[in-house]
Amino acid sequence: MSDRVYSGPRLESGRRGGGWLRFIPWAFAIVTIASQIIWVLVSGETRVIVTAVSVTAFFLASASHAYLNRGAAWTAGYLAISLSYGWLIEVLGTATQFPFGDYDYTDALGPSVLSVPILIPMAWAMIAYPMLLAVQRLSSTGLGVALIGGWFLMAWDFFLDPQMVGEGYWTWNSIGWELPGIEGIPLQNFLGWWLGGIVLMFALDRLPRKVAPDAVPNTMLLWTYASNILAAAVFFGRPGVAIWGAIGMGVVVVPWAWKLWSQPQW
Repeated sequence: MSDRVYSGPRLESGRRGGGWLRFIPWAFAIVTIASQIIWVLVSGETRVIVTAVSVTAFFLASASHAYLNRGAAWTAGYLAISLSYGWLIEVLGTATQFPFGDYDYTDALGPSVLSVPILIPMAWAMIAYPMLLAVQRLSSTGLGVALIGGWFLMAWDFFLDPQMVGEGYWTWNSIGWELPGIEGIPLQNFLGWWLGGIVLMFALDRLPRKVAPDAVPNTMLLWTYASNILAAAVFFGRPGVAIWGAIGMGVVVVPWAWKLWSQPQW
């Protein structure tokens, strides 16, 4: 391996999960993908259960992969930062309307702590891991990772918020300005995601960069991108959401995917 392939700061080599253990993240990834396919086909209380399974499996795919390939200390740091941050920013948001706007969670997503369902910080953590690794391939600076990563998280929410609001998992009490094609979600929410994502990605990038076999998080990120476009355009009848998400995430996904293909790390 040479620095021409990867030029990020604090370059370290991650470890490989040995033997059958390396299949654990793949198992959780398969459960995630299967549950997200099933989610489209069911409704009502069953859909809520499948949502919980999907978020939990994705979270465990990210956490187990991080542990097996980047070590216990790195994983503890990643989980401490992403889970606590995801919970705290949602507590702040529901209590003060900053940075996302005026919204409240319903009881649909299950147990909550200070009005924030426990699945929510898990969702922040599950997606932050593959996104962090992706933007670190595109930028060698903390500022670059923060800005690109914040945008990436915001663009993911182009898909997430319309879908989850449609299911009644949270509600907006005030809308104000909207993006054309994503009606019912305030523009402030997306700007809040960008701001919040910048802070989270900057914090996560303080962890040592470790190059490791990342097929699992790469697969989950590509699946998240492609499946959300398909779901919004075909199954949910939201072409505007599909376009915004495809372009917003695509400006990061496309150069990242090109770099994966043209400059493999392993």
